[in-house]
Amino acid sequence: MARYVGPQCRLCRREGEKLFLKGIRCDTVKCAITKRKYPPGQFTWGRGKLSKFGIQFREKQKTKRFYGILERQFRNYYRKAERQKGNTGENLLTMLERRLDNVLCLVSFAASRKSARQLIRHGHITVNNKKVDIASYIVKIGDIIKPKNTEANLNIVKANIELLKGRNIPAWIEFRADVPEVVVTQLPTREDISVPVQEHLIVELCSK
Repeated sequence: MARYVGPQCRLCRREGEKLFLKGIRCDTVKCAITKRKYPPGQFTWGRGKLSKFGIQFREKQKTKRFYGILERQFRNYYRKAERQKGNTGENLLTMLERRLDNVLCLVSFAASRKSARQLIRHGHITVNNKKVDIASYIVKIGDIIKPKNTEANLNIVKANIELLKGRNIPAWIEFRADVPEVVVTQLPTREDISVPVQEHLIVELCSK
């Protein structure tokens, strides 16, 4: 019988690539995709090919799970991306990339987006010196993000930074580890986004 590895690890195995949904575990030998690169379950050889709809749906689900959002949230982001100028798929991804929980994960304030949301909801993070407890807050150019100025908060964030040092910081944010704080210097481009997804398939699905 196949060993249960959890829904997030199963998603990585099914896609055949790391999505970094398990935080620091994804960087160790315990990562499911490191152990076994084939899909979870028995008799995987007997599975048929995905239909065009199935491929499009899988890309949408992958994006939702990567950023940790629900269907209604995803639909709202997609409608906003449609109304913006430019490529709808890129607009969608750049908006998701600018979520506060994602930014905290990118700069190692938290090990994963899930733990970043916990930090935010408990009031441990400030933006421009004001407490923000909404994980879906969309950062803007000039925003300064840092932990609330208490010894406990600073220790949590500094411990995560030390534990996760080596993560690549994207070019659109400036990370000051000594403070610690983050400054949004520009908006992300498609090249700055690491999520392994084909956004045009999502647009094809959602525009039907």
